[in-house]
Amino acid sequence: MNKLDMLYEGKAKKVFKTEEPDIYIIEYKDDATAFNALKKGTIQGKSVVNNKMSAILFELLKKEDIPVHFIRLLSETEQEVKAVEIVPLEVIIRNVAAGSFSKRLGVEEGSELQNTIFELCYKNDELGDPLINDYHATALGLATTQEIKKMKELSFRINDILIKFFRERAMRLIDFKVEFGRYKGEIILADEISPDTCRLWEIGTNRKMDKDRFRRDLGDIEETYKEVLNKVQN
Repeated sequence: MNKLDMLYEGKAKKVFKTEEPDIYIIEYKDDATAFNALKKGTIQGKSVVNNKMSAILFELLKKEDIPVHFIRLLSETEQEVKAVEIVPLEVIIRNVAAGSFSKRLGVEEGSELQNTIFELCYKNDELGDPLINDYHATALGLATTQEIKKMKELSFRINDILIKFFRERAMRLIDFKVEFGRYKGEIILADEISPDTCRLWEIGTNRKMDKDRFRRDLGDIEETYKEVLNKVQN
């Protein structure tokens, strides 16, 4: 499969056409951004970590009957995926208070929540990916009621699978962001699952093992990303 025209370049990935209209190639980048791209930098080796980790977790989810866009790895930084139309919504699942949730609502980071939270954000860089609800999404034509219902159902199932997976590797899944796409009339999981999109804390110490190390200048960023991949591979 050969890369043809580049369709899109985002903050973390490039997407290319191939000879097959139903297949794209994604190339991961070492570029890092935070706070809606107000902070920019580079995390050496991030592309390899995120590509390989996403592949492992997508394969895990496929075995659990979660529909995903992932087809196969092509190289250290590239993977073959189904040619989805990305739904312009980010889904955030929160198991523990942290990050923007804690700041926005004045809840101490690390506080237990009475239930898992499902959030929607409108994917729009110019607006800063604002938090919206189901009614906003349908009123703006971003997704249908049935599509949102399916995204919600899949997100909670993904959460249950990932919580168990990471716990077995001494990591606690605090929250994560996922994106979905439309493929032949079906809503399927797309984008990536990595330290860029998951908030992971080491069990026993609460050491941050994710992009917060970049956001908050905690250091040991590259080493921690590689450590997470090693845990996931084992």
